[in-house]
Amino acid sequence: MALKTYNPTSPGRRALVLVDRSELHKGRPEKSLTEGLTKSGGRGQGGRIAVRFRGGGAKTLYRKIDFKRRKWDMVGTVERLEYDPNRTAFIALVTYADGEKTYIIAPQRLKAGDTIIAGEKTDVKPGNAMPLRSMPVGTIIHNIEMKPGKGAQLARSAGAYAQLVGRDQGYAQIRLGSGELRMVLDGCIATVGAVSNPDHMNQNLGKAGRKRHMGWRPH
Repeated sequence: MALKTYNPTSPGRRALVLVDRSELHKGRPEKSLTEGLTKSGGRGQGGRIAVRFRGGGAKTLYRKIDFKRRKWDMVGTVERLEYDPNRTAFIALVTYADGEKTYIIAPQRLKAGDTIIAGEKTDVKPGNAMPLRSMPVGTIIHNIEMKPGKGAQLARSAGAYAQLVGRDQGYAQIRLGSGELRMVLDGCIATVGAVSNPDHMNQNLGKAGRKRHMGWRPH
């Protein structure tokens, strides 16, 4: 998605650059896949402030994301893409052939109406998931498990991706975005493609955002 700039009607709007979310779902999330989220406000166990400058903000619901992708060999259809206040990436609501619904981290180039599938051997297509042992070397991946069955832990934030660069003696070699080479068991599951919302890092929250980032506080 593209970036939005604004007319300089105020000092705060002069530098404001945001991600255009016009193509995302504008209603409420799927109720069966949400749960309440309690904010700490920076307070610790004793009720005292443990982390300063936390508090306020809008109420948010937690969206339950399927990081394990264990619904194998069943085609799912992407109903819509949504904004998730709990993460930088966009999420996709998927309805499977048996009627079950789940949220997944949306990869780039995934659109409403597309189909995805997870299995031992699937097409190398954005959104499809399979074990690392079944993927061609060189595949761009995200949502990577570090232990089989634990659920994805690597490359989950906006624009993130890794690359499968080799396999050796039951392990897969993965090059992360930082350039680090990591070995994980080749039975770990990963999803094809890079994470959505790559323009997240190019946002500029304007004058107020810059001041807050620099440690400015109102008196």
